[in-house]
Amino acid sequence: MARALIVVDVQNDFCEGGSLAVAGGARVAADINEVLHRWSAGGAGAPAYDVVVATKDHHVDPGDHWSFKPDYADSWPVHCKVGTEGAAFHPNLDPQPFAEVFFKGAHEAAYSGFEGRTQSGEGLADWLRRRGVDEVDVCGIATDHCVRATALDSARAGFDTRVLTALCAGVAPETTAAAITEMTGAGVEIA
Repeated sequence: MARALIVVDVQNDFCEGGSLAVAGGARVAADINEVLHRWSAGGAGAPAYDVVVATKDHHVDPGDHWSFKPDYADSWPVHCKVGTEGAAFHPNLDPQPFAEVFFKGAHEAAYSGFEGRTQSGEGLADWLRRRGVDEVDVCGIATDHCVRATALDSARAGFDTRVLTALCAGVAPETTAAAITEMTGAGVEIA
C-alpha cells in the first residue's frame, strides 16, 4: 500500500492578483508548502506520503474555455497561458519536491488532474499505479472545480481518496459546499 499527495493547480493565476484569483489561494500555497517541507524533512510528525505530485493548468489555446465575456461556468477569463507568469506555481509553494507534474488543458478545457499528462505523455492514473499507489490525498485550488474533478476521477479510478479541505481554497461557499456533498456521495473522504 502506498499513499500519494496530489497538489492541484496552485498557480499564480488562481491566487490573489491572478486573472482568475480565488480568495485564500496564496495562504493555501503557503500551507501546502509547510506540509511539503515537513514531508521532505521526514522525522516525527511528517506526513506519510510515498510520493507527491502536482497538476497544472497548461493552456495554449483551449478554445471556448477562454472568453472575454466569461460565464464562469463553462468559460473563463484567459488564465494559465503557457509561457506566462500566471501559469507558474505560486512562489509560496517553492521549492516544489514534486516527483512529477501533470499538465492539463493545452487545447481544451480540463479540470481533473487525471486529464493531465507528464511531459512524456503518461497519465496520472497509470503513473500512480506503476508506483503501487492505492490511496490518494488531494489538495489545492479550487475546491469546487479542479480539486472536485480530480477527487471524483481519483475515486472512479479505484483509489481510496481523501480531500484535505484545510489545504484547499474554494471559489464560493455555496459551490464549495455542493462540491463537498458531491464528493462525499461518490465515496471521497473529506478531511
